[in-house]
Amino acid sequence: MKALKTYLENNSYPGRGILIGKTETDMVIAYFIMGRSTNSRNRIFFECDGGIRTKAFDETKLSDPSLIIYAPVRVLGETTIVTNGDQTDTIYEYMQVGRSFEDALRTRKFEPDGPNWTPRISGVVYPDNTFKLSILKSDGGNDAQCVRNFFEYAEPLTNQGRLIHTYKQDGTPIPSFEGEPKVFEIGGNIDSFTETVWNALNPDNKVSLFVRYISLADKSVQTRIVNKNV
Repeated sequence: MKALKTYLENNSYPGRGILIGKTETDMVIAYFIMGRSTNSRNRIFFECDGGIRTKAFDETKLSDPSLIIYAPVRVLGETTIVTNGDQTDTIYEYMQVGRSFEDALRTRKFEPDGPNWTPRISGVVYPDNTFKLSILKSDGGNDAQCVRNFFEYAEPLTNQGRLIHTYKQDGTPIPSFEGEPKVFEIGGNIDSFTETVWNALNPDNKVSLFVRYISLADKSVQTRIVNKNV
């Protein structure tokens, strides 16, 4: 956990991030959002239909909902889907009719917000405790091609988590995440884990954090949500 804390503390703007992993007792999912603009920072998470949605904290300051209002987390049976955009719904709808995570994301691409071309990051946790992560991003900033990367973890290791985030670091334009998901030791109960991640995120740019622990023994769920705007 110390390495995860240090990694987040040393990056002022990783953007939006998904971490999935396993402790001795639970599957762990974390999703955080950050923002630099007033519109991006004007958000909160709230629980809805087994998952979560974003909404404006102050409706009078909401200027463009297209890329900031969505359902980051949806649950289909005992499968949990987490993403940084409305591709959550695409994955849900495809899997509902027996299609795959990959099938769904092959119909999508990075966000239309040039020159950043923000990557779409996605994850899924299956009932057998295996999981996948994905990132859809421009080809080195060239929006003429979408690069789709998929990472499958069929034998997740105990006390290990994988983190993928939208941006490598702050910048103008903001450079996209590179390489494979980062590997970190994870552990502790849901409250200590949530506190560690939230406190490590840049205090000026962090907006909201969702953490879910899914029991390996009986699939019972614990959820924590932290919003900077309260």
